[in-house]
Amino acid sequence: FLKNKTQRYNTIKNLIKKKRIIKINRTKYYLVPIKAKSGSWTEDSFIIADEICNGKDYFIGGWSAANFWHLTEQVPMRTDIYTTRRQGKKTILNTKFMFHRTTKKDIERKAVTKNIANNQFNIMKKEYSKKWLKLRNW
Repeated sequence: FLKNKTQRYNTIKNLIKKKRIIKINRTKYYLVPIKAKSGSWTEDSFIIADEICNGKDYFIGGWSAANFWHLTEQVPMRTDIYTTRRQGKKTILNTKFMFHRTTKKDIERKAVTKNIANNQFNIMKKEYSKKWLKLRNW
């Protein structure tokens, strides 16, 4: 429906400006539903984390994993993602993500695949989440 490259570029640029499209990573954008109120709509943080990492070489850890396994009632302020590729902080759809660098060996050993709303994501195994909590004197 868009006739040339310039029209496509301008349409995407305008949707980003209106916050109807949100950039997740270099190749993926998320289309925000039209009925969503501005600033108050978000997808599950585990699904967003999976999309950021393209579904490979990562797992969700920290307080998010402990809360997922019902080891704590504390609601996490951010989602900790352990990955081989990136580090730093990022905020997407009002959700804070903190990236930690780890090895592929650790990912294979510590991660398990689970489902939320027909979407798969990798999360730290329960036994490692318990160890992580003990290190925090919990």
